[in-house]
Amino acid sequence: MEGNHIGMTRRHGYALLAALVALATAVVAAVWAGTPSGDGSAAVGPYGAGRAGRESAAPVSTGTWAAAWATSPASAEPGTSLLGMAGRSVRNVVHTSAAGTGARVTLSNLYGSSPLTVTHASLALAARPGTAAAAPGTMRRLTFAGAPTVVIPAGGQAMSDAVRVAVPDDGDVLVTTYSPTPSGPVTYHPHAQQISYAAPGDRTEDVTGAPYTERTRYWRYLTALDVLGQDTAGTVVAFGDSITDGISSTPGANRRWPDVLSRRLWDAVRAGQDVPRYSVVNEGISGNQVLADGPGRPAGNPSGLHRFRRDVLERTNVKAVVIDLGINDILRAPGTADPDRILGGLRELVRQAHARGLKAVGATLTPFEGHRGYSPAGEAVRQRVNAGIRAGTVFDAVVDFDRALRDPHDPRHLAAAYDCGDHLHPSDAGFGRMAQAFDLTLLNGAGRAQL
Repeated sequence: MEGNHIGMTRRHGYALLAALVALATAVVAAVWAGTPSGDGSAAVGPYGAGRAGRESAAPVSTGTWAAAWATSPASAEPGTSLLGMAGRSVRNVVHTSAAGTGARVTLSNLYGSSPLTVTHASLALAARPGTAAAAPGTMRRLTFAGAPTVVIPAGGQAMSDAVRVAVPDDGDVLVTTYSPTPSGPVTYHPHAQQISYAAPGDRTEDVTGAPYTERTRYWRYLTALDVLGQDTAGTVVAFGDSITDGISSTPGANRRWPDVLSRRLWDAVRAGQDVPRYSVVNEGISGNQVLADGPGRPAGNPSGLHRFRRDVLERTNVKAVVIDLGINDILRAPGTADPDRILGGLRELVRQAHARGLKAVGATLTPFEGHRGYSPAGEAVRQRVNAGIRAGTVFDAVVDFDRALRDPHDPRHLAAAYDCGDHLHPSDAGFGRMAQAFDLTLLNGAGRAQL
């Protein structure tokens, strides 16, 4: 009798020990799964796999995080101050510049005046360009610190947990969110030059795309897509105004100059050239200036000086920045723009980049005679700013977009082949010419500590 009692006691003890071990294992797995690795260092951890494989025993992966796509939250979407996107699914379509075996996203409520509650979010590869349909087997449910729901405070942002999915370096990804309750205004990027979608109700994990009958050229809430992989060593941020934003490029064609630069860079890597294995993300805002903010609080279209930390320094594993800003400082202050102040603002951006060890490549300002904002005084300012940039006293390296795009017979004008028609913004051919004029080896090396 006593022996039976001892045996039962031992069996209960073994069962308790096994339960404790299982609990400890689950806790460790949860900690790994919820730990972000935004600094680009090697990351190790299991992935939640979404509906197409939601088992918790997903294999561990390693690699380096890099930004595959990003955009700048520009302002509050008009007409959304009361309801936001309550009761509708928002399906953003974004184009990648880096490949990976895992992905995570960042959602922003920067311009919201109340908390944004997202109860359901997903990520999938697009079935093909120009569609809201998901490629078979790629739909993944997103979680935030292990939970399917996240509440993002007004002015805040949230990064999702990683999901295991094979992301290509030149493909479309669908990121979908559903918010059941009013939470406006919507934080958005208005000139996406990409068709995204919305649908009534919670259609977050719909793979057909059929409910997504509302089309928009906005990106809503989504500000970044990062990937984990072995091939990408870091990120280049293209930081600029409407010319970088690609406002005059063909929608859905991904012909902005940063898009073309990304394809050139990866083609060169595959050809064995001595260039860095970097992704390229676009942080252009149409109308952006070096010095002056737009209206509102927080400011819509904040100045380059005020958004540089958010849009460059806080991007995942950023190694270099290409700065193409200044033309709007001239256009918005006709007759009063100060070239020394513009150059001083650009030098401050470079100082911030160097403080983080980033290389800063600067672009000359392109011609704009014939545009409604042109004046001889403004042209004189542009020439002085360009002279300062070319002199090598501002940036670590220079890409001469002015020389690439100007009419050789009248250098105050864009060449006709590169002009979209408004005499300020390039055409698709002009954006391609800008990317072709970029010496890829300029991205090698680190930024100087001092100029």
